[in-house]
Amino acid sequence: MSIEQALLQRSGAKCELCASEENLSVYSLPPENEENAEKSVLLCTTCNSQITNPDTMEANHWRCLNDSMWNPEPAVQVTAWRVLKKLSETESWAQDLLDMLYLEPDVLSWAESGITENSEDDSEPTLDNNGTRLEAGDTVTLIKDLDVKGAGFTAKRGTVVKNIALTDNPKHIEGRVNGVRLVLVADFMKKVS
Repeated sequence: MSIEQALLQRSGAKCELCASEENLSVYSLPPENEENAEKSVLLCTTCNSQITNPDTMEANHWRCLNDSMWNPEPAVQVTAWRVLKKLSETESWAQDLLDMLYLEPDVLSWAESGITENSEDDSEPTLDNNGTRLEAGDTVTLIKDLDVKGAGFTAKRGTVVKNIALTDNPKHIEGRVNGVRLVLVADFMKKVS
């Protein structure tokens, strides 16, 4: 039985992420890129093109992961985790799903191995006031009162900012304070463990 036949049987002839039945093809997961059913998923053209070119990701298409992330197949779980990890940089709902998703340790290690290889760069890390590295989705607290220009309020010391986003500038983060999305100076934040 070929890999494609095995995946068609496993998936019921549907995309294993969005359940589309059209234009299906085999996608081998990096970093292995092995041609076998255990290391591959069956994807439609839309899912495949957005995974291979993450800059074209349409967040609303990926709401299907709410269901497919629970698939018992490790390759599908890894693919869903990687897509949610990428989307969590800008989408709070993706971070919420990622927080709910439990992967066995070996499956999580496999999922992370693909992310770390793809995201190696020499950019300066974003650090809080204590020098702790901040990541997208972290929760921080303000360590001093900050006047918010243009919004007409002061963000008080101790205010919790959940699900932060990193910016192109390693000295700044984005977060929501009093319902307003703000760019904040990372030096005035402390990561909540």
